[in-house]
Parts: sequence; structure tokens; C-alpha cells
Amino acid sequence: MSATAATTASPVVSGTTPLPSSSSSGSSGSLSSTTGGTLAGNFQTFLTLLTTQLQNQNPMDPLDTNQFTQQLVQFAGVEQQLKTNDQLTALVSLQQTAQSTQALGFVGKTAVVDGSTAVLTKGAATWNIGVPTNSNVSISITNSTGQTVYNNNYNVQAGQNQSFAWDGKGNDGTQWPDGQYKLTATGTDTAGNTVAVTTQIQGMVNSVDLTQSPPLLSINGQNYTVNQIKSIAN
Repeated sequence: MSATAATTASPVVSGTTPLPSSSSSGSSGSLSSTTGGTLAGNFQTFLTLLTTQLQNQNPMDPLDTNQFTQQLVQFAGVEQQLKTNDQLTALVSLQQTAQSTQALGFVGKTAVVDGSTAVLTKGAATWNIGVPTNSNVSISITNSTGQTVYNNNYNVQAGQNQSFAWDGKGNDGTQWPDGQYKLTATGTDTAGNTVAVTTQIQGMVNSVDLTQSPPLLSINGQNYTVNQIKSIAN
């Protein structure tokens, strides 16, 4: 270091002195697990700068109290936000644990969920349908390749959770093999107006995937969340 540099006066440390560029760049980057530590470190740096300034200020030209008070309040707000973030993280963790515990309780039970794909087993598949008013409902059933294997029209009374059972036979009497089949239903009322037709399926909860958030329940080879379950049949 040159003699000139050695005799150069050190810059005055102030509560309003900007933090080093490395700190500011860290705060402008993407959020990460180290963000909390960086902010907390900046707060401690600010307190050190403020203390040093107070100890070395010129009595004839004291530090502007309004400036450092404003920054002190700002950093205090940051510290409070850090504590709030930690508490929110803890709450999220508790919620995830509760969801996992609830999901595991459904394993082995027969659940009713909104859906249209049921499993034909030993020549029997069942759906629940619902209409808001007396309707003529057109039902079409397709297999896993999208081929239509059955279709027909039915007069359905107003109501929900009305069971529709299919024996696995096509319109020509062909017995279709066990597997997944999708039911599509459209309806019209007595005036010919289109009405909404809801479909539900039921099946045993075979497993739960806890690696997903929220956890996924496997029913008839399809995945559902806990809030999609409408009822438990047994």
C-alpha cells in the first residue's frame, strides 16, 4: 500500500451508509434458504454501524436522529418479518403432517369421489349420477382406448347419488373384459333445456402418496386429494 493511501482518512461510518454491494446483491437475488440469514446479518451490521457512529460522532455536528431512527424502524420491521416467516413455516409443517395423518386413515376404506372412471370387476361397475330436475339422461360408456362400448337414454328423477350399474355388456350383447371404463352423461329437462349431470365413482383407497402436497389417494387406479372425497361408504 502506498504512503498516500496510508494517510488517507477513513470514511465516516454512518447509520445511513449503504451496506457493501455484496449484501445488496444478495437481497436482490432469488429467495433461498439463506435469505433469512442474510437479512439477519444485515440487521446486526446496521446495529454495529449505528453504535460506531454514535461513539465517534462529532459533538458539534451530531448524527441526524431522524435518518437513523427511520432505518432502525425499518430493520426492526425486517427482524419481525423474519420471526413471522419462521412461525408460518412451522404452521405449514404442522398442516402437512395433519394432511398426511388424515390421508393414511382412508387406506382400506371405500370412498365416494367426484369422477367418471370406474373399474369393471367380474362384470359389474357402478357410478352415482345426479340431476337437479327430472331429466332425460344420455349415458355413454367408453373403454380405456376411447372406444364406445355402451350407450342408452334413461329417464332420471331429480336427486343426487343415484346408482347406475352396468353389467359390462355392450349394446350388441358383447361381454367386455374387466378394466377401467369412463361414463359420460348429458341431460335435458322436459322443456328440452340442457341440465348439468354430476357423476361420482366409489372404490377402495389402495394407497397414499405422501411425497405429494397435498397427499394423493389412489382409487381405482386414479389419484385424488382428500378434499375430493365426498363420503366414506364403509
